Amino acid sequence: MKPDDLDRVLLRETEIVPSSGFARSVMAAVRREAAAPPPIPFPWKRALPGLTAFAVAIVLAFRETAPSASSLAQSHWADGVLRMVGEVQATGAGWALLAMLMTGAGLKLTWELKRRW
Repeated sequence: MKPDDLDRVLLRETEIVPSSGFARSVMAAVRREAAAPPPIPFPWKRALPGLTAFAVAIVLAFRETAPSASSLAQSHWADGVLRMVGEVQATGAGWALLAMLMTGAGLKLTWELKRRW
């Protein structure tokens, strides 16, 4: 195609006519969208306590406090807990343990709230 042919094609003014029923189908779609109910808003008031509890649990999980020697001497079960925490840290399973604890806490909270309502 030569440049003159391209210019001739582009300069030709032809009326663009939509296919039959196009305007009707577009307007029907617009009316359907306008008549649709608004989307359901996210229930922030119900999610906020769970998000707050999750944030507190994360802060407590990463707080760097070492148990004192006197508290370890007073409780015999603390040795087992500290050994378990050491094994979890050594294997890198801390995130999995945290996820399981958060899931359990969420389920317990859900059951308690359901029971009260």
